Amino acid sequence: MIVDDHPVVRDGLRGMFDGVPDITVVAAAADGREALALARSARPGVVLMDLRMPVLDGVGTIERLAADHPEIRVIILTTYDDDADVSRALAAGVSGYLLKDAPREELHAAVRTAAAGGRVLAPKITTRLAARLMPAPGGPPAAAPSPRELEVLRLLACGAANKEVARALLISETTVKTHLKHIFAKLGVDSRTAAVAVALERRLI
Repeated sequence: MIVDDHPVVRDGLRGMFDGVPDITVVAAAADGREALALARSARPGVVLMDLRMPVLDGVGTIERLAADHPEIRVIILTTYDDDADVSRALAAGVSGYLLKDAPREELHAAVRTAAAGGRVLAPKITTRLAARLMPAPGGPPAAAPSPRELEVLRLLACGAANKEVARALLISETTVKTHLKHIFAKLGVDSRTAAVAVALERRLI
């Protein structure tokens, strides 16, 4: 299923899959709400989804799909590649993140990979994530979060706010903020969402 608020993009993507024997476009939607409705009837195996759309954006749609149709794999296909967007999508559980300048062969391969349970990222995003997750050559190894910081990360991944983390771990909110500061430094990020995304990528949580 193709989900994009621009008709020309939907038509163009549909055309890119015409004649591909093992891939069939079963539906196309203009926004997240329409995509959720079509998912119930069309039952796609893979969704190619724009990130920024009216009514219900890509991440909001992914979260709803994950709850209602966990078997559906989602690949974000967007023009935006900043860290915040990538981190939000990864934290939401996408199977892929590609840019709209990807050649058709790359899109075909990505759909097949997602359908088989794999994950795919645009090459420039893979390079950036690798730089974030790996220490510079000759530099000190990246410090790993402590067991307590991992507990905080797990709660963040569940959507807990600072107050809820403090209550669950029987610590003060000030201590939670200190843990977050250390987590951000160790993972090389500057937001809660990015911290969760990197922790998931590194299989820390």
